[in-house]
Amino acid sequence: MDLESIREKIDGLDQQLVNLINQRLALAGEIGRIKRSAGDEIYVPEREDAVLRKICEQNQGPIKNQALRAIYREIMSAAIALEKPLLVAFLGPETSYSHAAAMKKFGSSVDYHAMAAIGDIFTAVEKGEADLAVIPIENSTEGSVRETLDSLVESDLKIVGQVYMEITHALISRAPLEKIVRVYSKDQALAQCRHWLQRHLPHAQLLDASSTSRAVQIAGEDATAAAVAGEQAAAFYGVPILVRNIQDKADNTTRFFVLGRKPAGPVGGGKDMTSFVVSLGDEAASHSGALLKMLMPLAERGINLSKIESRPSKKRPWDYYFFLDVSGHYEDPAMKAAVAELRKFCPLVKWLGSFPASAADHALD
Repeated sequence: MDLESIREKIDGLDQQLVNLINQRLALAGEIGRIKRSAGDEIYVPEREDAVLRKICEQNQGPIKNQALRAIYREIMSAAIALEKPLLVAFLGPETSYSHAAAMKKFGSSVDYHAMAAIGDIFTAVEKGEADLAVIPIENSTEGSVRETLDSLVESDLKIVGQVYMEITHALISRAPLEKIVRVYSKDQALAQCRHWLQRHLPHAQLLDASSTSRAVQIAGEDATAAAVAGEQAAAFYGVPILVRNIQDKADNTTRFFVLGRKPAGPVGGGKDMTSFVVSLGDEAASHSGALLKMLMPLAERGINLSKIESRPSKKRPWDYYFFLDVSGHYEDPAMKAAVAELRKFCPLVKWLGSFPASAADHALD
């Protein structure tokens, strides 16, 4: 075929695609009506995961799964917006990494609300001022976000999803490198660029900001300051980028949790993850092997432990909480049995949530 014939064929396919997308959205709107009548949640993480898995299994190329998921992300975002306006809170201002993670998870058709502190985000969802939240939980270089862990202990919100973001930092400033005396960013972002900053700005003062986007705002107003943030924030606030890719590790990735007021249902087939916080209390001080005893109910039932991390409980000296990520859903019989056994000797066994395990883009490729 000649060029014009190919273009005519593409135009015809585009018309079919538009019609099919609108038919799909009309059905989604009907589902939303049924959900509202029944008082059900509009956002259903397990259904979202099932749809993304299915379209990738059906994909025969040449489009890559990552691109196909991005297309369907926007289709599902538009569908959610038709079912019911959805407000997602994130650690702001706009163009922060949390904002980018929220957009990656929920697309461009839902509403977003930037908040200044992680504690405020929890409160907004708890009070119904936001439907869901996206918060950072850990970074591949610098580990967990302390404020998030502490808030999870105290909150009744449930983890219903996760999303991974590859993080690339830039040095952003109106000043030349030799005149920078202060560098602002979120503490985790500064830590992820520690070695670069020591080599190139050894005399600069490193100062914590509430978010990477806020750091860029400060750098835009201070002629001797710089920010560590993403390129999108630099473009949004009109502050020049001095140096790109200053993170110390090339594979720098941050994991974010999606929080909601109601738990997510099971995906099944070994495709769920569950998070707990557990305290051993006096058991840790009075018995050797207490930590092993805590893990045995999981191991004996074939429940894989993918993460364990301790954090001071702040209740009394040398008392710790243990945060666990394990395979499976909370409603699985084996999980229920393991939790029942744990509660016999642990003063605190709190279920933080269960969620689809396939969050990273490469998980379905």
